[in-house]
Amino acid sequence: MSAKKRVPVIEGLFDIETGQLQGTRCADCKTVYFPREETLCRNPRCASTKLEATSLSTRGRVWSYTNSCYAPPAPYVPTTDPFEPITIAAVELEDEKMVVMGQVEGASIEDLEAGTEMEITTAVLNEDDENQYIVWKWRKAS
Repeated sequence: MSAKKRVPVIEGLFDIETGQLQGTRCADCKTVYFPREETLCRNPRCASTKLEATSLSTRGRVWSYTNSCYAPPAPYVPTTDPFEPITIAAVELEDEKMVVMGQVEGASIEDLEAGTEMEITTAVLNEDDENQYIVWKWRKAS
C-alpha cells in the first residue's frame, strides 16, 4: 500500500511542505498582496502591471484573535463530532507588516494574547482513499 499523496486544498496559496504563504509584490511600488494578484497593482497610487511572485514571512505576532463557536458552512470539514470551537488569529507578518487571518493549531483563545509570536505550519484538513488535503495554519512559535 502506497502513501497518500499530499495535495493543497487551494493550489498556489501556500507551500505544501512549509506552509509558507505565497503572495505577490509590485515591482514598482513594492506593495505586497496575499492572496496573490495576477493582473495589476491594487495600490490606488500605482498603475503598474509588473507583479512578482513572492514568499511571505513564516512568523508574525497576534494582532487579534477569537474563536468560532459554531461550525462554518461547507466547504469546511468538521474534525470533531460534536463540533468544538476553532481558534482564529489575525497575525501581523514579521516583514510585510500585513495582517493575515487563519485558524490556530494547538491553542485556544485562553492561550493567546495580542503580541503572541506565531509561525506557519501545515495540517491535514481531510483525506480520501488517495489524497491528504493540506491547509496552512498558525501555531504558537517554538
